[in-house]
Amino acid sequence: MTPSAARRGAWPVVVVAAVLAGVVAAFIGALSLADALTATGLPDPGPVTTLGLPFVRAAGELAAAAAIGGLMFAAFFVPPQQNGVLDAAGYRALRFAAGACGVWTLCAAAMVPLTVSDVSGKPLHEHLNPIQIWQVAGLVDTASAWRWTAVLAFVVTVAARAVLRWSWTPALFAGSLLTMVPLALTGHSAAGGSHDLATNSLLIHLVAGALWAGGLMALLGNAVGGGGYTDVAARRFSAVAFWCFLAMTVSGIVNTVVRVRLPDLFATSYGWLVVAKVVALVTLGTFGWRQRRTAVAALQADPGARSPLIRLATAEILVFGTTFGIAVGLGRTPPPPPAVSNPSPAEVALGYDFAGPPTLVRILLDWRFDLLFGTAAIVFAVVYLAGVVRLRRRGDDWPAGRVVAWLLGCGLLLFATSSGMGRYSPAMFSMHMAAHMLLSMLIPILLVLGAPTTLALRALPTAGKGNPPGPREWLLAGLHSRWSQFFTNPVVATVLFVSGFYGLYFGGIFDAAVSSHAAHVLMNLHFLLSGYLFYWVVIGIDPTPRAVPPLAKIGMVFASIPLHAFFGVILMGSSTVLGEPFYRSLQLPWHTDLLDDQRLGGSIAWAAGEVPLVVVLLALLIQWQRSDRRTATRLDRAAERDHDADMTAYNAMLAELARRDRAGR
Repeated sequence: MTPSAARRGAWPVVVVAAVLAGVVAAFIGALSLADALTATGLPDPGPVTTLGLPFVRAAGELAAAAAIGGLMFAAFFVPPQQNGVLDAAGYRALRFAAGACGVWTLCAAAMVPLTVSDVSGKPLHEHLNPIQIWQVAGLVDTASAWRWTAVLAFVVTVAARAVLRWSWTPALFAGSLLTMVPLALTGHSAAGGSHDLATNSLLIHLVAGALWAGGLMALLGNAVGGGGYTDVAARRFSAVAFWCFLAMTVSGIVNTVVRVRLPDLFATSYGWLVVAKVVALVTLGTFGWRQRRTAVAALQADPGARSPLIRLATAEILVFGTTFGIAVGLGRTPPPPPAVSNPSPAEVALGYDFAGPPTLVRILLDWRFDLLFGTAAIVFAVVYLAGVVRLRRRGDDWPAGRVVAWLLGCGLLLFATSSGMGRYSPAMFSMHMAAHMLLSMLIPILLVLGAPTTLALRALPTAGKGNPPGPREWLLAGLHSRWSQFFTNPVVATVLFVSGFYGLYFGGIFDAAVSSHAAHVLMNLHFLLSGYLFYWVVIGIDPTPRAVPPLAKIGMVFASIPLHAFFGVILMGSSTVLGEPFYRSLQLPWHTDLLDDQRLGGSIAWAAGEVPLVVVLLALLIQWQRSDRRTATRLDRAAERDHDADMTAYNAMLAELARRDRAGR
């Protein structure tokens, strides 16, 4: 390999794949133009928009995947130096990611005028005023999403150029994933029937595809550039690629079932594109299997044997380019008409309808599986049990009470988001508040009592001296990081826990976001994370970066619970209905007294604080008793070792004081 080829790394392959993705997307967009114009009723915006929009989007998505993969590679695939500064391989991957994210920023910014041109049906040259188009973008949801994408990508690009230490790379990696979120909120999946399932499945599909394709591009760049730890990186990427393939397969099936009926699969152009995408995914899976069997195995036997990896990765990336192009072309092609030609207002707004008012039977049995939180609940339970089994197989014990607490927490998370409660919560404030209380007040307590971090630290193997750090070392680094120290501050944890209630419902956020599926996902995530953080500090069995005195923990509890109760009282006494326009738009005949339903939600919030208070105080009492018992045991053992030297010295001091007292008389 020549030095110039090493310096170029994977860029030539990535550029070719991006161009291939754009060409395929533009070609499919041109073929489906007539159907798209007929479906929307808009005039033709001209060839620049017709061909340029799918080309820029496909090339930009591939660049986004390259950025995500480069940051993932720098954060988790290769180790940093002993002083925490990125090694050569990590630094090269970081610079690769910064360049790709810069391209992603430009493509996302270009998508704003292209989207406005496409939606308005006017040529692109009429929308090239940067200031005007940036303002107009707020009136078009899709253009607004691209505007946010450009801003987020720009922030990640600038930050990636300024970073040298490993500790920042996980945060940058998370930020790069965040830039993909607006994509899930655009296109066919964000509208039409079952768009809740379609949007969630598309989000999983996009993230999994970006991790797989981006990680492969970063791995190829390291192999071509002669970077170190290629064998370690290939082994770790192989595991990531397998789970990404599984996630893409399942989410793709869900999205297809939602959008296409079986008779339409081979009878419409949209169906044929789905078939083409399935073929591409199977091809990628075959390449992944070949990588594991040949390239990864060759690297484990000889870290210098990089040729099989380079050959297979180059071909696989080109297939990824074609796949990205098909996916974007699929988004430009009108799907078959839905089975229900006259959906109800609730189905239009939420993606599904209701059989009637909520009853106990419907809440318990009328389930609609949440692909994000429901899947997370199942995965959390399975991974936790796997850790317990690993401990017990090597002869270590793990308290059954922690297992019960964790599984109960996972079960309640599944129930709160996927049962009838989760189904009715977007349409009724009382059901929303009931789910809110479970997600923020009870589920986090049970998950915290499961001690997942302690289990992970005991179950995960250590990397060993001289070996690259692994998941256990990453977890320890996160626990001792400045971010962890900041968020586990009792004041910060309490403010985050309490302020969400008042800021969300009384700050106007809920009124603005109640109609958005993405906003409901973010609200549920905030409730769960803020509750977990608060109870981790208060009653957590897992280690925290800072020691909190028992009295401070009691203070946190008694400071937060009354504020929650007061929040419920305000809701019960309010005469203003939160989210009233949206709830009215659903036109549910059995849900007309919105103020009474809101007062019911307030009473749920008021009463929900009692159960967590009892559980927390009971947990603190048990922890203090065990702490006192351990302290007493430690003192008894110390007394046995030194023959109770402390007591002997204390008695000698008392005897000396008595002798002096007698002598003074």
